[in-house]
Amino acid sequence: MILAGRVIVNGQKVDQLGLVIDEINDVVRVDEETVRLPAEESYVILNKPKGYISSLVDKFNRPTVIDLIRGVKDRVYPVGRLDLDTEGILLLTNDGELAYRLAHPKYEIKKEYVVTIKGLFPEHLTEKMEQGVKLEDGYLAKSKAKLLSANESNSVIQMVLTEGKKREIKRIFAALGYNVKHLKRIRFADISCEGMRTGSWRQLNRKEVLKLKRKVGLQ
Repeated sequence: MILAGRVIVNGQKVDQLGLVIDEINDVVRVDEETVRLPAEESYVILNKPKGYISSLVDKFNRPTVIDLIRGVKDRVYPVGRLDLDTEGILLLTNDGELAYRLAHPKYEIKKEYVVTIKGLFPEHLTEKMEQGVKLEDGYLAKSKAKLLSANESNSVIQMVLTEGKKREIKRIFAALGYNVKHLKRIRFADISCEGMRTGSWRQLNRKEVLKLKRKVGLQ
């Protein structure tokens, strides 16, 4: 391309092979199109606390998850959402293709939750949850469920979803006659926030990133 006269650096046509440039400050154009380095891909896991919106900005000026990751240099975006009052693991990335696939129901990415509800929850209802609970809009919500503890005041259930429609867990329990008191997502596609304090974040390591990509058919 250089020998063909197609490359221009800072307004001057380049005729020297092996020219050293400052890739940050020099302006390189090929065939009249400016060339830019691709953004470095970034993958962040946040242990989201209550009271934060899973978006970049909020029209009501409520705190967002971006406020919690000020140390992240790259502009990253949440993969899916956690409600304002839901805690737990949230993935943020600028890898658009991976984010799209992780959020698409086609790839059946598992999300694991621990749910605390008000009142005594009978174990036989976990079987009903696996068979499917019909929601108010007619959607049949299915989830794997395990009763961890139960008494007259509170019951704790572990759940695994692969779709995760809007407010699905709360709607499932509402359909069964129960109110959710506390909801935490503890695992997303085999990535855990175990050992992370609430509100903290970390970068995924290479092994974790490759594992996520393999799950959705990316090499």
